[in-house]
Amino acid sequence: MTTMAIALLGLLLLVAAAVVFVAWRDRNRLSSDEDRAAALRAGAGQDRHEAERHIVQGQAASRNMPNNSI
Repeated sequence: MTTMAIALLGLLLLVAAAVVFVAWRDRNRLSSDEDRAAALRAGAGQDRHEAERHIVQGQAASRNMPNNSI
């Protein structure tokens, strides 16, 4: 019984050590400069798209407004 408890404890410690090592390794992994540049380009593209959509909607609204000048 004691041998089984020691073996189980050893297995538990081994699994815990593996989990800690993988978490430590992933935490130390840094994102590359390419990832940051891609995120900046995507954000700029989204901002440009929103600005263009805003302009087009404003133009459409001004075309559909009745001319109130009499």
